[in-house]
Amino acid sequence: MTVPPGTHTPLPDPPRRSPMAGETLTVPERMIVAPGVGIFRPGDNVANVALEGLEVEAGDEIGTVEGPGTSCPVLSPFGGTLIGMLAHNGERLRSGQPIAWLRVA
Repeated sequence: MTVPPGTHTPLPDPPRRSPMAGETLTVPERMIVAPGVGIFRPGDNVANVALEGLEVEAGDEIGTVEGPGTSCPVLSPFGGTLIGMLAHNGERLRSGQPIAWLRVA
């Protein structure tokens, strides 16, 4: 089917939509998670201090996860204020399990 010239009208532009709920949400808390499976041992910088308010820089060691024949450092990927530890000394962890909670904003 052919349309005669001049009879085609373009479609109107779609209406602009407002952002969906949560699209502009910024969450100031971040989790530090276990890099592997094993037993958690906190680092000296978090083992004997009041945790709330401790400033942590990106790359600071929070502790280690000791597996069979291995020891993997737990490094903070973010800088921020330590809100609290979620893993305890001697706790068995799985890979990706939350260890600490930071406020980055």
